[in-house]
Amino acid sequence: MSFPAVFSPLDLGPFTVPNRLIMGSMHTGLEESPKHFDRLATFFQRRAEGGAGLIITGGVAPTDAGRAMPGGAAMLTQEDADCHRCIPEAVHAVGGRICLQLLHTGRYGFHPNVVSATEQQAPISPFAPHALTDYEIQREIAGFAEASRLAELAGYDGIEIMGSEGYFINQFTSPALNNRTDQWGGAAENRHRLAIEIVRAIKDVVSPQFLIIFRISLLDLVPNGTPWEEVETLALALEAEGVHLFNSGIGWHESRLPTIASMVPSAAFSDATARLRKLVRIPVAVTNRINMPEQAETLLRDNVADLVTMARPWLADADWGKKAQNNQVADINTCIGCNQACLDHVFVGKAVTCLVNPYALNEHKLKIIPAEKPRHVAVIGGGVAGMSAAVEAAQRGHSVTLYEKRDRLGGQFQLAAAIPGKEDYAQTLRYFETRLAALGVRVQLNRPVTVEDLTTAQISSVILATGVNPRVPDLPGVDLPNVVRYDQLLRGEVAPGQRIAVIGAGGIGFDVCEFLLHCDAPVTDKAAFLRHWGIVGEGNAQGGLAQPQPHHATRHITLCQRSTHKPGKTLGKTTGWIHRTALKMGGVEHLVGIEYERIDDAGLWYRKDDTLQCLAVDQIVLCSGQESELGLMHDLQAAGFDVKVIGGAEKAAELDAKRAIRQGVDAAMTL
Repeated sequence: MSFPAVFSPLDLGPFTVPNRLIMGSMHTGLEESPKHFDRLATFFQRRAEGGAGLIITGGVAPTDAGRAMPGGAAMLTQEDADCHRCIPEAVHAVGGRICLQLLHTGRYGFHPNVVSATEQQAPISPFAPHALTDYEIQREIAGFAEASRLAELAGYDGIEIMGSEGYFINQFTSPALNNRTDQWGGAAENRHRLAIEIVRAIKDVVSPQFLIIFRISLLDLVPNGTPWEEVETLALALEAEGVHLFNSGIGWHESRLPTIASMVPSAAFSDATARLRKLVRIPVAVTNRINMPEQAETLLRDNVADLVTMARPWLADADWGKKAQNNQVADINTCIGCNQACLDHVFVGKAVTCLVNPYALNEHKLKIIPAEKPRHVAVIGGGVAGMSAAVEAAQRGHSVTLYEKRDRLGGQFQLAAAIPGKEDYAQTLRYFETRLAALGVRVQLNRPVTVEDLTTAQISSVILATGVNPRVPDLPGVDLPNVVRYDQLLRGEVAPGQRIAVIGAGGIGFDVCEFLLHCDAPVTDKAAFLRHWGIVGEGNAQGGLAQPQPHHATRHITLCQRSTHKPGKTLGKTTGWIHRTALKMGGVEHLVGIEYERIDDAGLWYRKDDTLQCLAVDQIVLCSGQESELGLMHDLQAAGFDVKVIGGAEKAAELDAKRAIRQGVDAAMTL
C-alpha cells in the first residue's frame, strides 16, 4: 500500500474511523428542501462507498436566526429530524459515518433577522445585525443543544460546530468584531464564553457515543483578528469541555485573501494546523487545497495532523478514497479548485455539481447504462469536450476513435494549465488520458481528419468537438510581427515582450496578464504565496496577517477593453475578486472604454474621449474572443453523417469548460 498513514484507523472516542479521510462540509443547494434529501442521501452514500472515512454535511442552522437565507436549512423540530433520517441511513447502509454540520451564520445571513455579537454589518451582507442581549444569547445556545439532540435522533453520528470562517461563533470569539463590554465580550475569556457554553449545552443532551467536532478558526485573516495565543486558549478550553476533534478553519468570508481557489498551493495553511496539533491531545484535521493522496500522506506522516479534510475533491471523484487505497492514483478525477460549478453555483442559488465531474449530485439521473446497439463513434477534437464524450461513449460500450489535429490532447484546457496558479488543470487532462487508455479508445494525434477517413473507417456517429480559434480583430496592423495571439504565447511559440498591451479583458485576458506577471517568477510554492499575500502561520500576529510582499513583474502590462464596465466583470462569482486583486498587486494597468484605431511599430493606437493616443508597447497580445471551428461541419452533413456538435464548436461566445464536459457526457448518452 502506498499510503499507509492515510489508510490507518483512528479512535475518535465515540467510535473508530477506518481511515484518516474526512469529506468536509459543502453546501450543495439541496439542504433547504426535504424533496431533495433522497438525492443528498445518494450523493453521500456514494462517497461513503468511495472511501470517505467520515462525512460532514453541508451547514444546517441550529436556530431560526442562524439561517443562511429565508427558508434556509435548519434543524429545529422533530419533523426536521425525521426528514433527515434517510441521509444517515443511506451512509450507514454501506458502513459509513456521517456528522451534521451546525452552522449559525450570524451577521453573514441574507435575511432581515440576522443577529451577532454587535450591530456591525458584514461587508458581504445587505442586512445589519441585531446585537443579542444576554437572554437572547442563552436562547441561541439552547438552539445549538436542541439541534444536536435532534441530529442524534435523526441518526447522525455526530455534529460539527462551525466556529470559524467568520460565522456566528467566530463573531464572538474574535477581537476583530466583538467589542462588547458584558460577560460575552471584551477580554478573551468573555469572548470565548459562547463557544464553551455551546459545547457544554450540547454535551448535556447527547449520548457519549455522539461525536463533537469543533471547526476552530486558526487564522481569521482579517485586520485585528484573533492572535495565536487566544487560539491556543480557546482550543484548550474546548478540549477540556469534551470536544472530540478539531477541524481547521482558515479565513473569514470577508477576508480579501484567497484560501481555497486554484492559485492557493497545496496545504498552504498547514503550519497553523501543526501548531494546534502540538498543543492538544485530541485529534486534529488539516484542510484547504489538498486534493491528491501523496499530499495527504505527507501531512499525516509529518505529524501535521491526524486526519485530512477534503471537500471539493469528493465532488470531483466519488471514489477518491477507494482509488487511493488501491493505488490507482492516475484514475483519480482531481479537483482543480476552479469553484465554477460548486461555490459559484451556491452564491447564485443553483444546485452544486462539479466542472470536471458532471455526475456530482446528479447521480440520481446520470447513470452509465450500456448501449443497446454499440456503434463505431468518431470524436473529432481532443479538448475536454471531446475527451469527455469519448470516455462516456466508451464506458457505454461503443467503439470510439478520437482524432486530434495537434500533437497533444487538451485544447483550451492545455493553455489554461500554463497559467501560474492553474497547474492543477493538467490533472484533468491526466485523468482523461488515463481513462481513454483504460477504455481502449483509439487516440490519433497529429491527425486532421477528413470525411473520406471517416467513411473508410465505417464510422456510424460523429461527435464534433473541434473547439475554437482565437478571433483576430479587423484592425490595421494586426498582421505585424509584434502582434501575437494568446494561444501562441501560452504554448511558448512566442516569447513575452517587455511592454505589452493585452487586448480583451475577459477571462482569457486576465489569465494572460497573470501569465505575464508570474511566468518568470511563480508564486505557487507555499512560502512565496504566503509572502505575496501577507499571511503568517507562526508568531502571534493578529489574524495571521503580515505586510504583503507582492511580486511585481519586470514587464509593463496594460489590459485594454472597449467596454466601460469594471474590468473582470464576467469573471467567476467567488474568484473574480482574487484575479482583479492579483493584477492590481502586480502593477497591471487598465485602459477602459477605448476604441482601437490601428497598430504600428510605435504601438497600439486608440481613441478615448475623442482623443487619439498611442500606447507605446513592443508587443500586443490578442485576447479578443474566439470563433467556433466548424470547417468539417458542412462536409459531414453533406455525406449524411449523424453529427452532434459540442463544446466551443457549438458555442464559442461563452467558452465554458463546465458546459463542454457536460455536453460531452450528454452527447454520448444519446448515441
